[in-house]
Amino acid sequence: MHCLGSSARGHQGAPPCRGVQCSWWGFHRAWKEEVSLWHPWHPGFYSASQNMMLPAGLRQRDQTKKDPTGPLDRDALMQHLEKQAMEAKEREDLVPFTGEKKGKPFVPKVPKKEVIKEEDVILEPELEEALANATDAEMCDIAAILGMYTLMSNKQYYDAICSGNISNTEGINSVVQPDKYKPVPDEPPNPTNAEETLAKVRSNDRDLEQVNLNNIQDIPIQTLKEICEAMKTNTQVKQLSLVATRSNDPVAHAVAEMLKENKSLQSLNIESNFITSAGMMEVIKAMKENSTLAELKVDNQRQRLGDSVEMEMAAMLEKCTSITRFGYHFTQQGPRARASIAITRNNEMRRKQKKT
Repeated sequence: MHCLGSSARGHQGAPPCRGVQCSWWGFHRAWKEEVSLWHPWHPGFYSASQNMMLPAGLRQRDQTKKDPTGPLDRDALMQHLEKQAMEAKEREDLVPFTGEKKGKPFVPKVPKKEVIKEEDVILEPELEEALANATDAEMCDIAAILGMYTLMSNKQYYDAICSGNISNTEGINSVVQPDKYKPVPDEPPNPTNAEETLAKVRSNDRDLEQVNLNNIQDIPIQTLKEICEAMKTNTQVKQLSLVATRSNDPVAHAVAEMLKENKSLQSLNIESNFITSAGMMEVIKAMKENSTLAELKVDNQRQRLGDSVEMEMAAMLEKCTSITRFGYHFTQQGPRARASIAITRNNEMRRKQKKT
């Protein structure tokens, strides 16, 4: 019976076994038992050597043959390594550095600027004579016709037109400078006292023909409603202005009720308020019962009034012939055209009434 070591394992040159284990197989078993964990042929070698979490001393076998002379002193070891590095001779260059510059220095190329040559303009003798004898005012007209708006400012132009000579030549040969900004002071606050005005409206004061409460934003809503309530029986006030008073739908309802009964008011302005489409619809419908109001302004509300309100405005202007001025910016073409035709008709009727 032959050993598997020579036939099955394919080891060429091995003699057949004589009933005992072959010497090769015995050597192989002894070598396998004595192999170290850190030998490259061991199955655990690669798993240990590739583990980056292990320190370097545990990823490879100890190759030091000398016995340790003492404990590790890191500072002394670093000083020794630095000393050796300083004492080591540097490698000589194959070509020693002499500092000599070779080749031509780099000079950046500067592109040449093309100079545009102005062509000589030859005019007809008549034009040459006309330009030579032209006054400054005529030169300004020519510059305006040619579109040379940067030649002079508007102030210089109109000064030359009025006087015939250019008195200010600062912008002719240099950059035109703008005119100095003149600050416009803000309008003073409205000095009207709402409580005193309410008392005069209630008493039907003869001297009170105009009630102006514009831009007074601290008037209570109840006070505005009381003023509209007092205007129902007032016969002296001709103009009522409530612009930017934070008026809302309750105030609009009071204005609508006032328009139904008042027969002396000629101008009403409720622009720049918080009136919605519902409140504005009440004001427009109340105008059908009023025949004395000639001017009504309702533009610039906080919310968009909508198409239905604009259609109602156009219908109201067609029926109310007394209104000759209506302040509102229509967003639809149809109501705008109808309102424009109605206003034109009302003004024409008013003009004919004055003639007769």
